Amino acid sequence: MNPMETHGAVSWVEHSGPDADKARSFYQDVLDWTVADTEMEQGTYAAIMIEEKPVGGFAPMPGNDGWKLYITVDDVDARVAKAETAGASVVAKPMTVSGVGRMATIEDPFGARLTLIDYSKA
Repeated sequence: MNPMETHGAVSWVEHSGPDADKARSFYQDVLDWTVADTEMEQGTYAAIMIEEKPVGGFAPMPGNDGWKLYITVDDVDARVAKAETAGASVVAKPMTVSGVGRMATIEDPFGARLTLIDYSKA
């Protein structure tokens, strides 16, 4: 199973906070993670590697401190609409990020946030 192609699968984790470099060092030390600098259209990104596969990364985003989950979905726009109907709020409206995919962040009725993503829409 490829989580980036499987609807409902957790496909990416991302640490956000004021100092991505310090967070990177902390997790490299604590969990023995390999973190590789990768070039993306938006700039350099510190990717968490498991064997040779990136599974997450570190992003310097003060104010969004914590770990973010990305869940692969079949249709971001339709799933966001369904989530809103079920009581969720939209934190970041659906958008397409070139080279990554179509994504949106929602907050469920219980206060938890997650990002829905369709990598095929890159």
